[in-house]
Amino acid sequence: MPEKLVNIKEVTLKNNCPECYSKEGLHLTFKQKITENKFFKSITSDITNELFCKMCNSVIYPVQWTDDIDRVVDYQKKAFAPKKPSTYLKKLSWIVIITIAVVIAAVIFAVLYSNL
Repeated sequence: MPEKLVNIKEVTLKNNCPECYSKEGLHLTFKQKITENKFFKSITSDITNELFCKMCNSVIYPVQWTDDIDRVVDYQKKAFAPKKPSTYLKKLSWIVIITIAVVIAAVIFAVLYSNL
């Protein structure tokens, strides 16, 4: 089942990068996991975030965060509104469901009318 992370929100932070000390390169990205196959597409409640510096092209892991970065990230997490978890049935699912329902109805009618 292919799963992918979709960018939901990207925020530019004005904090200093712990790697290159630039004040212009930090970007916080929120991603939400989406699972998809032939039958359905599901938006999950799994949210991840990534802090990336575009000046030095490096991922800033939580171990490297300063107290200021930690506070800003916590604030952005509270202000972030993810997509609601949901599941959408695709066309193939509806075809299978309707086909099964028709077969069950045909069997029931066949059993009922064979006793008459």
